[in-house]
Formats: sequence, structure tokens, C-alpha cells
Amino acid sequence: MLAHKPKIKLIGRREFVSFPLLEINKVEAKIDTGAYTCAIHCNNIVLKTEGEKQILTFQLLDDRIYRFEEFTRKKIKNSFGEMEERYIIKTLIVIGRKKIKTTISLSDRENMRYPVLIGRRLLKGKFIIDVNLIYTNGLHLNTLLK
Repeated sequence: MLAHKPKIKLIGRREFVSFPLLEINKVEAKIDTGAYTCAIHCNNIVLKTEGEKQILTFQLLDDRIYRFEEFTRKKIKNSFGEMEERYIIKTLIVIGRKKIKTTISLSDRENMRYPVLIGRRLLKGKFIIDVNLIYTNGLHLNTLLK
């Protein structure tokens, strides 16, 4: 039996992405092969204890307060090369027609141009990046090769 090869899509250096589980649609993201993980801008991160459970609350790109019971912490190198501890959540991201389960770190990106950063861990085996393009919405490679 032949193994099914995943279809690799072409994306540009910037794309619009959505997070359906967070009800966030069409946010501009920077595609960054120099970054390993993905990050999203957030504020007001609060770790609470309710009974025996730790609850993480935060605000993302809108004023809504998000609440997660499942999360981790990880040391991640920021854009200045410094290690910082960040909270990591699992969610679904949509790039073009691809829906991908992923982990994303919560980061203060207020001083960054784009609220979302997509790193190579998510990109590997799914996308090829053409830095000359933006907003491709995940073109089929076959379209370009014809």
C-alpha cells in the first residue's frame, strides 16, 4: 500500500490566519522560518486557582477574556535572543484551507508589527514559503508549476 503524501501548499511571508476555537478570524500573521514555534499577542495573563485546578485567563486580540484549564509553560527565546517563560495553549489554526492542531505561545507582541507569528514547527511538511508573495491563502503548488 502506498503512503499518502500530504499536499504541500505555497504561502507568502504574510498570510491571514484564523483560530476557529478562539472565534478569531482573518488575523494578519508573519511567516517566520527563523522562529521555531508560533506566538499570538495577548494581555492580562492571570493564573488563578479554583479549588484544586489552576486556570489561565488572558485577553487576545479583542476584549474577550479567554479561559484555559489545559496549558503548559515553556522557556522560549524571544526576538531579542533572551529566554523567557511563556504559557502555551493548544488550539486549531486555519491557513488557507488547511486546519492544523497546534500549540501557540502567549506573548506580548504589542511592539511587533504582526499580532501572530507562525514558526517553522507548524510549517514543516505542510507549506513552502515564497518571500516574494503575501496573502496567497495557501496556493496549490500544482497551480504554479503549470
